[in-house]
Amino acid sequence: MNAPNPPLKAAIVPVTAFQQNCTLLWCTETNKAALVDPGGDLPKLREAIRQTGVEVEKILVTHGHMDHCGQAGVLAKELGVPVEGPHEDDRFWIERLGEDGARYGMAGEVFEPDRWLKDGDTVTVGNLVIDVIHCPGHTPGHVVFHHRPSKLAIVGDVLFQGSIGRTDFPRGDHQQLLDSITQKLWPLGDDTIFLPGHGPHSSFAQERRTNPYVGDMAMGAHQGA
Repeated sequence: MNAPNPPLKAAIVPVTAFQQNCTLLWCTETNKAALVDPGGDLPKLREAIRQTGVEVEKILVTHGHMDHCGQAGVLAKELGVPVEGPHEDDRFWIERLGEDGARYGMAGEVFEPDRWLKDGDTVTVGNLVIDVIHCPGHTPGHVVFHHRPSKLAIVGDVLFQGSIGRTDFPRGDHQQLLDSITQKLWPLGDDTIFLPGHGPHSSFAQERRTNPYVGDMAMGAHQGA
């Protein structure tokens, strides 16, 4: 039997010296697409768009760090598309993209999103409706994109295979990050596959089983402490 065509397809394009996972996701019914976190290396992203033959209709941003959105404004202007996200609590990060770029030897350009996102919002890509979940901790305005029918979450730097996001940046909060993962991500279901901002994808089931920071055993010990 042939499997039906999935409603959503995604391709990962690692960008910048930080090997940040920019995600090109598209609606298979309409061929409309979004780029999530285009931090840099625009020639690679243009090539990915060309190879897949999709029509990018917007840019989505999980949070305001340089490697995730340093080139979002530039690409949005070039493609003539809007930028949606992150939550406005990350405005201060976006306002310093120029100076952060200079510090890391990368091209960063300040931009104003066409739409700031908040918890409970949805974004559309073609016919896809994607839920927005505010998950602060790594940064105060970090959002996660979740497509429930595909059991897929794009989590930025909230959660990684075997690890969690750093919280030693300005306005980072370790406890808030743990709460975001356990109270907002785990309820989405163990069978959810997630694409992190760096490194390989995983599932919530695997991380609950094995993650030394937020796995069920770790959290049990944490709560008992």
